[in-house]
Amino acid sequence: MVEVREVKTKKEQREFLNFPLKLYKDNPNFVPPLYSDEKKIFQADYVYYETCKAVYFNAYRDGVMVGRISGIIQGASNEKTGENRVRFTRFDAIDDQEVADALFAALEKWAADNGMDRICGPLGFSDLEREGLLIEGFEHLATFEEQYNYDYYQKLIENCGYGKEIDWVEYKLRQPKEVDEKLLRLTDIVMKKNNLHFSLEKKIGKFIKKYADDFFRLLDEGYEDIYGTVPFTESMKKLLIGNFRLLLGTRYVSVLLNDKDEAVCMAMVIPSIARAVQKSGGRLTPPCIIKILKAKRKPEILDFALIAVDKRYINKGVSICFIPELFKMLNATGTVKWMETNLNQETNMSIQNMWKRFEGGRHKRRRSFIKVLA
Repeated sequence: MVEVREVKTKKEQREFLNFPLKLYKDNPNFVPPLYSDEKKIFQADYVYYETCKAVYFNAYRDGVMVGRISGIIQGASNEKTGENRVRFTRFDAIDDQEVADALFAALEKWAADNGMDRICGPLGFSDLEREGLLIEGFEHLATFEEQYNYDYYQKLIENCGYGKEIDWVEYKLRQPKEVDEKLLRLTDIVMKKNNLHFSLEKKIGKFIKKYADDFFRLLDEGYEDIYGTVPFTESMKKLLIGNFRLLLGTRYVSVLLNDKDEAVCMAMVIPSIARAVQKSGGRLTPPCIIKILKAKRKPEILDFALIAVDKRYINKGVSICFIPELFKMLNATGTVKWMETNLNQETNMSIQNMWKRFEGGRHKRRRSFIKVLA
């Protein structure tokens, strides 16, 4: 018999947070989020609760925790799409259909009680959170930005009546051994034709102050029609800058400016801290912090975070100008072995065509599921 309880007490909150750390304790490819960041979901003033409502469930059998799930009513997203959706997230369970059935049944009842008529996911409060269920590439180390899961999760979810809504693909890339002179000439032509140049700002504090507003403008404009995205609130902006400030460095951010010094395109990669946070379970212990700082100084892996283009320039080929910039980032320290792209929608061929300039290829696939409630 499986008992599902809505998370209410401090003890149940700790169990919710700690369950995946126990479930994946011996898995070499699981990467936990920062524990301090996850704890914020149980704070009443968590920034996403300005526009969202959330619920958290734990599942137990004979007093032992065997699974968890969370549901989110993302008000800003529902308002944008005109739908009544609940997002499921943070689903983790042992390989037991009864456990999954009980968890999703509890979530579906909560959704119906709140006037919602469909459930989709895994999706977080925004696309800044981990999203998508891994369905290919279980043998690869997760990135810090995305969730790892066991291969049986797909079966558990589909058996609860959920089907595919959208897939994302991810790439593992290296710089080609030979410089593509044609690419360099094409980049030069695009830059000159559109009167573009790259920012030369080298100090990260000044860089953030100078380009933060442009950064979020480009994201809101460029990602407006992307699945699962929501507009940035001021609180979300502060959260994002705070989360990544430790890892950001100007050698890993590239901003393309027009002749008025307006930012028209931006690309950013992040030194991977996946290995750094594994042993501590995402807790910022002194050894973990030392590993994070080392990963920033001499990274072995780079995680491609984003590329955003001003709508006025979206059909002018400006994104190709970032390929040589990414090559520079891969060579910045002499320690980088490869770059991972994180999520690309499977239908976004423009970004996937960029990766053809690199060595390597697709190595992971993720899925968001949907179920219409009766």
